[in-house]
Amino acid sequence: MLFQIKSYFKFLWRSKNEHAVHSPFVFNLLTKCFYDKKFKPEYIVLENYRTELLQNKKTIEVTDFGAGSRVFKSNVRPIAQIAKTAGISPKRAQLLFRIVNYFQPDTILEIGTSLGLATSALSLGNPKASIITLEGCPETAKQAQLQLQKFNCNNVESIVNEFSAYLKNDQPSTINHQLIYFDGNHSKEATLDYFSLLLPTITNETVWIFDDIHWSAEMEEAWEIIKNHPKITVSIDTFQWGLVFFRCEQPKQHFIIRT
Repeated sequence: MLFQIKSYFKFLWRSKNEHAVHSPFVFNLLTKCFYDKKFKPEYIVLENYRTELLQNKKTIEVTDFGAGSRVFKSNVRPIAQIAKTAGISPKRAQLLFRIVNYFQPDTILEIGTSLGLATSALSLGNPKASIITLEGCPETAKQAQLQLQKFNCNNVESIVNEFSAYLKNDQPSTINHQLIYFDGNHSKEATLDYFSLLLPTITNETVWIFDDIHWSAEMEEAWEIIKNHPKITVSIDTFQWGLVFFRCEQPKQHFIIRT
């Protein structure tokens, strides 16, 4: 926690808003998407989705996996507690909805479903998109599937698998996900592993969003490696997220943006 507090103060010191941005691409993204204050009817759906989970007192067995599908932690937890502590915040869910709605990606990959709070934002952002969401815990994935179906998020395919195993063995090489939301194993090794495995799938329009880039010192190290990769032209640090773009027409630039 102390590390995150120190990192946040550093972020505040360095961060800017749209007035300090001279890239037309990033300026438009900020003014038309990030800072869009207009109410969206989908926000009500997102809130109802969350409220139902927070009121669900049922307990499930939560299983987390290490490398090579090895179980390293299993415990019984109430669904309400998982939604409260492991799910995306309401503000972030709305922003994720706006990002998807802004870019309108046809294909989306989410690494780390949990209970589907972020998944619902991806689905509502573009109901016509084809979405694959990965979850390692069968019981958590089952609850997410039920909840997504209840809220008519019918464009989501849920896959239960260890993330690296899926990306190495089952990810079709012909699929170029236009948007990927990385919210799985928040470690340097795993994050860089996913990055390397998916790098061959990029196109000029690809958008990648990495969650919790300032979660720990090693996640910050992973983020530094990712944003400095030669194939990435534009990167945006919002503290909670790191967004990267592969637009060949853009000069290489890094932005630290308050949201």
